[in-house]
Amino acid sequence: MAYSQSNAGFIIAENSVILIDTLDSDERAKTLRSLIARYTDKPVKTIIYTHGHPDHRGGADAFMDSDPEIIAFAPCKPVLGRMNALQDVLNQRGTLQFGYQLSDEEVITQGLGIREGKVQGEGQYAMVPPTTVYQEEQVLRNIDGITLELVAAPGETDDQILIWAPAYKALFCGDNYYGCWPNLYAIRGGQYRDIGTWVDTLDKLIAYKAHYLLPGHTLPIIGEAAVQETLTNFRDGIDYVLTETLRGMNQGMTMDEVAEAVKLPEKWAKLPYLGEFYGTVAWSVRGIYVGYMGWFDGNPTHLNPLPVAVQAQKTIALMGGEETVLTAIRQALDSQDYQWGIVLADLLIATDPSDKQAKKYKAQGLMSLGHMETSANGRHYYLACAKELLAELKG
Repeated sequence: MAYSQSNAGFIIAENSVILIDTLDSDERAKTLRSLIARYTDKPVKTIIYTHGHPDHRGGADAFMDSDPEIIAFAPCKPVLGRMNALQDVLNQRGTLQFGYQLSDEEVITQGLGIREGKVQGEGQYAMVPPTTVYQEEQVLRNIDGITLELVAAPGETDDQILIWAPAYKALFCGDNYYGCWPNLYAIRGGQYRDIGTWVDTLDKLIAYKAHYLLPGHTLPIIGEAAVQETLTNFRDGIDYVLTETLRGMNQGMTMDEVAEAVKLPEKWAKLPYLGEFYGTVAWSVRGIYVGYMGWFDGNPTHLNPLPVAVQAQKTIALMGGEETVLTAIRQALDSQDYQWGIVLADLLIATDPSDKQAKKYKAQGLMSLGHMETSANGRHYYLACAKELLAELKG
């Protein structure tokens, strides 16, 4: 049974419970408390955050009556200065990525699990700051008779850790592995995720030869052979995309050219836990390109481009005017060439932001693309933006 978008784990120690993450909302964390109570009446005296994402810390307040120590690691590299200046746009794009304003029928899946509690009437984020923050790379703790190895494991986040419980051969890996192609780049935006370091972290996970792999999302992997095979394929698939992207860049290919050229080989693409249900290979390639090379693709035409509206005006004029473009959009949508249809619609919207027909066509194209998209994040973004356009037209 799924209790949350994210997973939590707990270890029953001599006199207390050690909790790994706290689910995504206070109400769902209360359900977690009830689940723990089926196994023990010992209090939760230790909480360990695998990383700082709110869907893993959102239920912490439900456990504060036992005054637990809350353990986390500091990021291995600092957050970019003035990142808070982008809070509004990152929140806005996050709302689109996660489909917060979409219905359950429109969302279908989050890619990683069920929808968050805060959008299903099951509580809110109730995060509590850590009381112990380690700067070290590795910490060995004996917590109420349980030996745990806590290791900095940057990947999806720079504060990510792995938690190794040697007595159980159990490895909590946070979000450095989950059962689909990961967000090597999140379309909501954010600081570059160092994919080379992520691959190194996966090497660390493999080296433990765990019998139980307990990820921050999706199902656990059980059995040493299954864990080794899964993590190795996951690691090798990501490493392939990174290596081939860098190779294409070094050959002078543009970002679009590399994104078109790099495909995950069938031996990995056919694996269910590398399916593009959350991130995608193409978005990963683009994220790597910008992370290593920046925005300039080497073509001097793009050093000082025309203003978007000016270029759109000139292009529309060359195509024969607005009516010709509208006809071309209709033809594109009718022939299911939806991407071309929204590209043309953007030309008209750039020259006239009040162009209702262009916006109607763009919404139609976005809806169609959303229904074809395998990534939950991409589907949400397409559908949410389409609904925003339609709502604007009604207003």
